[in-house]
Amino acid sequence: MALTITTLAERPGLQGPMWEMPDTWPAFMAEDPVGWACYAHVPAEFPEHVLIATDDGGEVVAHAFSAPFRLDAPGRGKLPGMGWDRVLLWAFADLRAGERPDTVSALDITVRTDRQGEGISGLMVQALRENVRRLGIPALVAPVRPTAKHLETGGSIEEYAARTRPDGLPHDPWLRVHARLGATVEGVAPASMTIPGTLEQWRAWTGLPFDTPGPVEVPGALVPVHCEPGRGYAVYVEPNVWVRHTV
Repeated sequence: MALTITTLAERPGLQGPMWEMPDTWPAFMAEDPVGWACYAHVPAEFPEHVLIATDDGGEVVAHAFSAPFRLDAPGRGKLPGMGWDRVLLWAFADLRAGERPDTVSALDITVRTDRQGEGISGLMVQALRENVRRLGIPALVAPVRPTAKHLETGGSIEEYAARTRPDGLPHDPWLRVHARLGATVEGVAPASMTIPGTLEQWRAWTGLPFDTPGPVEVPGALVPVHCEPGRGYAVYVEPNVWVRHTV
């Protein structure tokens, strides 16, 4: 597989094709308020931490976003239970304050729809690790979204994260990719991303009625969405799994 992986800082002209690349993320995953406020600004503020993969024809086939922050700081010190949301907020707060980062968090790795299943995601993880090493930052972590957890939404994220196959590797395919590259599971982020919305919004995002109280099974969600028809809203709180890579 011949891919060229570079930072957005090196090839800023790829930003447009990067955003246009088709993917398979569920629609509701783009509705996290922290993501709305921060994620789209990562290319402008942290271009050295955005990796883009192109094929022999120059077409964008994958991208990986990450963000630097300071973990060894007052009120921090350990990977947060609010996972993806919290590290994004820390990264932008530290940028404004001029803090020197000691950790990089992966934010997402996305592979173009027609190129999935070719092992590209693992190459992007390796490239992230090499990029962090090049930048001289000593740690790479990731709030991993387990790709098969949506098949068993009722189970706990703690049990799922700890589950292994007979060969000792994680049960989950995406966690397994990280483990094969040397990552270790460091804990869970039970509230990694919180997506609130009105019932009308959730209906538009999912095509489901959202007319009964309690848990609603939504395709692609890792846990049920909590619905409150009497109050006019529903909330999804996504759990992730923290992994740490050796840099």
